Amino acid sequence: MVPLALLPARPLSTAHVLAVDIGGTKLRAGIVGADGRILAASTVPTPSMPDPEGVWVALAALVRKMVEHPLAGAALACGVGCGGPMRDHGDAVSPLNIPGWRNFPLRSRLEALTGLPTFVDNDAKALALAEGRYGSAKGSFDFLAMVVSTGVGGGLVVDGRLLDGRLGNAGHVGHVIVVPDGRRCTCGARGCLEAEASGTAIEAITKVAPADAPPEVVERTGTLVGRAVASVASLLDLDLAVVSGSVALGFGAPFFAAAQRELSARARLDFVARARIVPGALGADGPLVGAGAVGFRGAELG
Repeated sequence: MVPLALLPARPLSTAHVLAVDIGGTKLRAGIVGADGRILAASTVPTPSMPDPEGVWVALAALVRKMVEHPLAGAALACGVGCGGPMRDHGDAVSPLNIPGWRNFPLRSRLEALTGLPTFVDNDAKALALAEGRYGSAKGSFDFLAMVVSTGVGGGLVVDGRLLDGRLGNAGHVGHVIVVPDGRRCTCGARGCLEAEASGTAIEAITKVAPADAPPEVVERTGTLVGRAVASVASLLDLDLAVVSGSVALGFGAPFFAAAQRELSARARLDFVARARIVPGALGADGPLVGAGAVGFRGAELG
């Protein structure tokens, strides 16, 4: 059986999509091939302004540049990875890392701009697709993909299919509670993984950038991630978590060792006792490759 949500239905080496990754610190657009290779790309900083149109103007200029690229002709679709939450699978997005966008009509704006069928998904779900097609979860039918970066997000693949959820928001592992009555999260709750282990949280707690965090913070961050993974793995019968993002990959081996220790200590049922946490294989290109995978998935599913 082939996991249809993960593997390309068209093994054509020439197939490609326009890919757009929308982050809190940078916007990136590119052309991604069916084999996951980035054929062209361009990046600009995300404007820090409350005006939603200011962010859109920067994004539109970036996307237009890619639409006009010589390699963009005959693209199958436009795939987009964006922070959540969102409604109606990207018809309205309210990314927590872009305060000016609340119920912003992202999909229709991009579709009008590009003239392509446009598919929008959560950026961490997009990464799950990419890691399943090309990366550390290739060949796996059941796994959690996580991004531990400025924020914390996740995507779930069960029985070979990416879980979407009622409105497209399935997989928000960043809002699993890992510290009861902990720090206030931007979502309004207390003790969310994102409020305790994201790059933003680490900087707020330590007053230094994550790259300069002391060993005890690296250990704590890994432990909290492992705790969240244990809950999700036990709930959904998973044995693999693929973790990416600038914080996780930047912290490296000590982070992953702490995460695995906590997962092994917390996940005690037989079916989850051998669950693993591994680094993502796609590195800094993962978000854009993930956006491309969203485009391919949309084109394949019609």
